[in-house]
Amino acid sequence: MTEIVSLETLAGEVRPGQSLAIPVTGVSMAATAALIEAGVRDLKVICVPISSIQADLLIGAGIVSEIETSAVSLGEAGGAPRFNAAVRAGSFALRDSTCPAILAGLLAAQKGVPFMPIAGIVGSDLLQVRPDWKLIDSPVGEPGKVVVVPAIAPDVALFHAPEADRAGNIRIGRHRELAAMAYAAKRTFVTVERIVERNLMSSEESAAGVLPSLYVDKVAAAPRGAWPLPLPGEYPGDDVEVARYAAMARSEEGFRAWLSGFLTQRKQVA
Repeated sequence: MTEIVSLETLAGEVRPGQSLAIPVTGVSMAATAALIEAGVRDLKVICVPISSIQADLLIGAGIVSEIETSAVSLGEAGGAPRFNAAVRAGSFALRDSTCPAILAGLLAAQKGVPFMPIAGIVGSDLLQVRPDWKLIDSPVGEPGKVVVVPAIAPDVALFHAPEADRAGNIRIGRHRELAAMAYAAKRTFVTVERIVERNLMSSEESAAGVLPSLYVDKVAAAPRGAWPLPLPGEYPGDDVEVARYAAMARSEEGFRAWLSGFLTQRKQVA
């Protein structure tokens, strides 16, 4: 049964050493701040399939021990400064991946199988740094090689959405990768702009874009919870603020100053 809880309670359910799946769209910056405030450590972050300022913040705060991703970038604002610095310093284990490989791993976990075959990375240099990806002869069809990637079953999937109803149904719209995360994860935590009284599953039209509460463990209200990133259909991203972060986070001192202001602002919104 889905629980509606405070943001602090939701963040407190993420334990040290757990694997945490985070998306590229529907990012819970509010929960990111709460995780940092809670002092959780040793997170194994899985980006679905890439990340930006969220992963950079978690890395800069020193709470990431491992990350699996196909990229961490601030887009037009440039590279992710804390990610890049941590890679150079060897501060965490980097599991280099591709977008299809991550999504295939989640699909395998959803289907309850140990791996998923994909063909697009046959011949890639990534196979040299991912010994857990196996190149095999295709057992069916025309002779050829396929790569099998292990199932990815995160301990926790975490994302932000426009709204939830009292039963814990979540409106995610067209962003089916959020559903893929929830299907694959052991537990799913969601922050939302608002909790509504109407049943989001009440009609065929509304239910089509809804993640059922069956796949959701905890929900917390967090207005403007994706800022400074966008939340499609709700508000645009704050490109000026992301660019300011990119400039400040080039140094440890600048990063700490931006982070302090961000945490203070989140407390005021809450």
